[in-house]
Amino acid sequence: MLTMQDALARLSEYWAGQGCLSVQPMNTEVGAGTWNAATFLRSLGPEPWRVAYVEPSVRPDDSRYGDNPNRLQTHTQFQVVLKPEPGNAQQLYLDSLAALGIDVVAHDVRFVEDNWTSPALGMWGLGWEVWLDGLEITQFTYFQQAGGINIEQSAVEITYGVERIIMALQGVTTFKDIEYAPGVRYGEMIGQAEYEMSRYYLDDADIETNRSLFELYTAEAGRMLDVGLPVPAHGYLLKSSHAFNVLDARGAVATADRAAAFGRMRRLSRRIADLWISRREELGYPLGIAPAVTAAVPVATEQTETSAARRFVLEVGCEELPPAEAPAAAAALGREVETRLDATRLAHGATRVYATPRRLVVVVDDVAAREEDFTRSMKGPKLAAAYDKNGEPTGAAKGFARSQGREVAELDRMDLDGVTYVAVTRQEQGRSALDVLAEVTGRAVGTLRSAKNMRWNDPALAFSRPIRWLFALWGPDVVPMTASGLASDRQTRLLRTSEQPVVSVATAEQYLDVVAAAGIVVDPAERRRLIGEQCAELAAAVGGTVDLAAESRLLDQITYLVEQPTPLLGAFSERYLELPEAVLTTVMRKHQRYLPVRDASGGLLPSFVAVANGPIDVDLVRAGNEAVLRARYEDAAFFYRADRGMPLPALRDRLENLTFTEELGSMADRASRVGALGMRLAGLVTMTDDERKTLERAVGLVKFDQGSQLVTELTSLAGIMAEEYARHGGESEEVAVAIAEAEMPRASGDALPASLPGALLSVADRLDLIVGLAATAGLPTGSSDPFAVRRAVLGALAVLRSQSALAALDLRAVLALAAEQQPVPVALEKLDEVLEFISQRYEQSLTEAGTPTHLARAVAVRAGRPWLADLTLKQLAAAVTDEDFQSLATAIGRCSRIVPAGHPAGYQPGDLVEPVELDLHQAVTQVRSELDPEADLDTFRRVAGRLVVPVNAFFDEVFVMADAPQLRAARLGLLASVRDLGEGVLDWSQLRG
Repeated sequence: MLTMQDALARLSEYWAGQGCLSVQPMNTEVGAGTWNAATFLRSLGPEPWRVAYVEPSVRPDDSRYGDNPNRLQTHTQFQVVLKPEPGNAQQLYLDSLAALGIDVVAHDVRFVEDNWTSPALGMWGLGWEVWLDGLEITQFTYFQQAGGINIEQSAVEITYGVERIIMALQGVTTFKDIEYAPGVRYGEMIGQAEYEMSRYYLDDADIETNRSLFELYTAEAGRMLDVGLPVPAHGYLLKSSHAFNVLDARGAVATADRAAAFGRMRRLSRRIADLWISRREELGYPLGIAPAVTAAVPVATEQTETSAARRFVLEVGCEELPPAEAPAAAAALGREVETRLDATRLAHGATRVYATPRRLVVVVDDVAAREEDFTRSMKGPKLAAAYDKNGEPTGAAKGFARSQGREVAELDRMDLDGVTYVAVTRQEQGRSALDVLAEVTGRAVGTLRSAKNMRWNDPALAFSRPIRWLFALWGPDVVPMTASGLASDRQTRLLRTSEQPVVSVATAEQYLDVVAAAGIVVDPAERRRLIGEQCAELAAAVGGTVDLAAESRLLDQITYLVEQPTPLLGAFSERYLELPEAVLTTVMRKHQRYLPVRDASGGLLPSFVAVANGPIDVDLVRAGNEAVLRARYEDAAFFYRADRGMPLPALRDRLENLTFTEELGSMADRASRVGALGMRLAGLVTMTDDERKTLERAVGLVKFDQGSQLVTELTSLAGIMAEEYARHGGESEEVAVAIAEAEMPRASGDALPASLPGALLSVADRLDLIVGLAATAGLPTGSSDPFAVRRAVLGALAVLRSQSALAALDLRAVLALAAEQQPVPVALEKLDEVLEFISQRYEQSLTEAGTPTHLARAVAVRAGRPWLADLTLKQLAAAVTDEDFQSLATAIGRCSRIVPAGHPAGYQPGDLVEPVELDLHQAVTQVRSELDPEADLDTFRRVAGRLVVPVNAFFDEVFVMADAPQLRAARLGLLASVRDLGEGVLDWSQLRG
């Protein structure tokens, strides 16, 4: 059996063999190996650096008194940093697992998207968590910033979770049973320390002492910076971070203190980083400067002599792409290639795109061997201007000839629209397919971008994950394309565990067959179909089913996590079915990407389907996945029991220690605002006494479950666990439901609140978020929306549109109420921006649902009353073909168009002189007296329809722009009154024609 001690020795030996220095852990507490100077400081600047070391990582908040089988306040990391990243770090990592005795062919080892950030260090990167049979064993990150400074030389960090790896290899279910060395159990070694340090961090640490330490350490770090010593400054930053973590574990960090502390540490990190870089430069970079990547040289190739059209295949090989990015990237690459090809004269057929986690593929059929030859004519000056009256060339003719590299005598003539010009005509030979495709694809690859881009060892490229190879064939020929440091060839990559992971392809026509023969399914639609079919078969073996429709989103994600899907059936103990179903399925879906298995009535069975990648030892991988799920369910059960043992008010009190934002306060502050706003909204709608009592009780508990351990661990259960815990705590069914509904909808298309109290809290929750963030962080622009403001807007609109009882809520007034409760001032102009933002989202939601654009724009003027706007849309859709309505729309439109923008609706009736304008005045007065400003469209049509005849008569008999100013103003004011009657009902200008 591999002991933990042996594993650490093997990893050290392996990485030393890869040129890594072996250094020691920090001599003060750190939360992760990243904080060690060997990572944080050495990742900065241009010097190369390779290092590997063990780092005891201390996380007070993970203290569990040694009782939890998987959580430790001090766990062991093995940290590796490679700078610059070598281009094959993933393979080096897989080889390190082999050095530990892990058979990567038999096991399911996968790289699953997981981006990393450290706010206190100003450090972030993109990468993966590495799974071993479903168990996260390593964090794999390409650093992008440290200390808020862009990484100059790409650096990759590999952080092994040593206890997790050893537990999996030794087949034990608790850290206590790990064999650290022959005859020595890990629990025997560290059990006492785990208990005592947990006691200290959670119960006995003196709060005032640690506050003083935080102040002293940060002050000393600042003093060291002032005297130009970045290394001791970094040491004191580590000490201050640990003091803060102790305070946090003790629940002693208030909202303002948390934000201030993080800001303080982040500023120190930036100063330390700046000073470190300067000092290394002053020292002349003792470790040297890493060499830059050189531009690739295209492969030397000659096109096969043929006139036949052939298939073209471009494969862009990447390290594992995020599932959400792969299909979009493939589609974008395909569009780019097709658009650029269409701009040439090279004939081609249809374009298809495919994507897997490791490749983007573009296939273009029937690509011609050459472009057609082309005659190009360059137009010069007019003939009359090119020669004088004596027939001698003018300066214009000479200049044109010179610019075209021709003699004047060589100029041609061309006629254009009856005018003769001098011209130069050239015969241009069509380029070969290889030349055209090389140019097109090289530029297309260079345009690849994603929602979040990264840099690696090729600074000229930026994409979601590193691009590692380019395959480009036209028929039998390699297309000689390059993209920065990469050059194309005819080799594609198969699964890393294949006997021959790199293979050559003879022709483009054979490409799909070659990869298919290796088991790779490049077509995502086919992968999805295969996964669905095999999952159904496995579930049927235990008398169950997988609800593929309900699991559609998860199925989409799994499709882009594997290239060669290998579904397997796993099981878990029936005793876990005592946990709420939402807990079980959330762990399966969100954390493990497992598909739940259900019985005929829809209830959960103690089974799941996992989808591995490639050929594996199914029994081995099944056992690993079952162990992972068992551990997660044990954690969930631990948290569930602990939460149910606390009174609801005590859980809500924990919100004081959770920050919403620095300016907007704690989650307790936010919950209080939501509850208060919910009560104010209740005063604007009609409610029964029972509904009001339910709301009054619910506002004091809204969001309380976000102080629970289970929701802290599984944030997507917010609201769901509130309902569960509220019932357990003795609250009425109505109150429990209302608290849960406050979090609805959680996503687009999700269930909406069914009760009025729940709907009011839901609207209040979203409007508080929207207004508060608009005032402090601004409304989202472009694709950036870190606080999900757009989702909150769409959620609020969905709820407001769902219940007629909410029709009375006017968003302008309600936004003003939300603004009054914010801890920061909210300008009226900002509320106008918010209302316009909501109106745009409302209009967009209509068009995305298939509403014609002109109708969506017409009713968007009522977006401030979403339920009324929806009713107006229904009535408008039925009215647009009605002749009477068309006549009314025409009449209002004529009035609107002739009246200058901004002209007021007021006028003196005594200034009107013609009978028809007096008739119109009387009609306007009568309509105004009968019309409710909030009338629906049908009511408006019925009341305002009597305006059509007098309006038409007015335009037939009256000259609006009379010479007399007083009369002209009265007539315009009268027409403006007609315009304003319909102004809040529809945008009538959208109904022209």
